[in-house]
Amino acid sequence: MSDLVERAQRGDREAFDAIASAAYHRLYAVSRRILRDGYAAEDVVQETLIRAWRDLPGLREPERFDAWLHRLLLRACQDHARAERRRPRQVLVLEIDAAVDTDAVARLADRDQLERAFLELSVDHRAVLVLTHYVGLRAPEIGAILEIPPGTVYSRLHYAVLAIRAALTRSELLESPSATTTSPNPEHGR
Repeated sequence: MSDLVERAQRGDREAFDAIASAAYHRLYAVSRRILRDGYAAEDVVQETLIRAWRDLPGLREPERFDAWLHRLLLRACQDHARAERRRPRQVLVLEIDAAVDTDAVARLADRDQLERAFLELSVDHRAVLVLTHYVGLRAPEIGAILEIPPGTVYSRLHYAVLAIRAALTRSELLESPSATTTSPNPEHGR
């Protein structure tokens, strides 16, 4: 791989094409899991590969290409998330009948709650979760990619899990009927 990177650094388009082709699906999978949008993930991967081609001559350690490429991908994800926050959202609300309480529907509802909780996280927290649980990297490897100490990786992972738990708890509280019911008749409780 190092020899392909070195050839690409010298301007060999075929070498870069081989590298990009080998990395595309892996980069897409990571960005898809961070951004939760297939179209956005494709755009981010394309932007990453463009940046990689443009900045490749400045890469000092060709053997660290994968970590460098993942770092470019995560920066592109952050840029995309920032741009999305600036765009106004329009959501069409549809009235739907209440769901039948079956296992498949319950699993779908649980998945939806988890998805919403995940989307409340910052891109930095999502990236750490995806790189840990999907890609299977360890804290020192993630730290090298994100250019942060392993302790910060553990901290982000910890706070991401806490944030997801808090969001799920909030969601459960909003959906469950109130434990305390008030009687419309004030004399009823006496």
